[in-house]
Amino acid sequence: MITSKDNARVKRWAKLVQDARARREEGRVMLEGPHLVAEALQAGIEPVAVVVSESGLKRDDVQKLLGRREPVVLAERTFKAIADAETPQGIAAEIAMPAIEAKGHCVFLEGVQDPSNIGAIVRTAAAFGAGEVVLDRGCADAWSPKTLRAGMGGHFKLVIRQVPDLGKALEGFDGTILCTVLSGGIALPEAELKGRLGWIFGAEGQGVSKQAAQFAHSRVMIPMKPGTESLNVAAAAAICLYEASRGQGNNPDPGVRVISLSP
Repeated sequence: MITSKDNARVKRWAKLVQDARARREEGRVMLEGPHLVAEALQAGIEPVAVVVSESGLKRDDVQKLLGRREPVVLAERTFKAIADAETPQGIAAEIAMPAIEAKGHCVFLEGVQDPSNIGAIVRTAAAFGAGEVVLDRGCADAWSPKTLRAGMGGHFKLVIRQVPDLGKALEGFDGTILCTVLSGGIALPEAELKGRLGWIFGAEGQGVSKQAAQFAHSRVMIPMKPGTESLNVAAAAAICLYEASRGQGNNPDPGVRVISLSP
């Protein structure tokens, strides 16, 4: 059992939790909690290391996840050094960022700075069959602990890329690009949603920039009651992605429960 926060492995795991640059440079991520670890395992991702606290080792759900894997056991206060959640759940896992083949629609995010919104969009994109989420430099880190929690395992079902130039990514997209506007666009239910689609969603306050919007082949409006200013970006993305899925005959499996946008 490791008891010191100054242990080299503990310090490295803590850095992966706290530092986006370290995650990018190593291509590694720390997952926290039974749900995320279970989702990764279900997706066929084998952890590089599984870390548990003393109390976590006694939990039935943690034991079930461990199976025959040999965990690294940390003292309770030492485990807190690698935990981001206020109430640690006793298990974490180091994984390599998954390499997934992109299929289906693509979501482009511009300047979305709230990790919870990014996680909710990843979760929704996975639920409605999108194959890729592309973020610009102005977005929050897609692999931060808060984003992962909000994503609820969606990160393991699609491609996630952060790019230095969103314009180049949009220019290279081989499908129809759409963005949402408050006025002057086609009502979403009347829009032509055929083939591979790329959806641009912008920052929570200012929306999609003119520079990004110029790549859109079509601009759509989500019908709302008069006097409503706008929708949360995660809610807008959910509506658009559902409508696209329904319009192409890809209705969600009736055996799958409907998910909320909050983790």
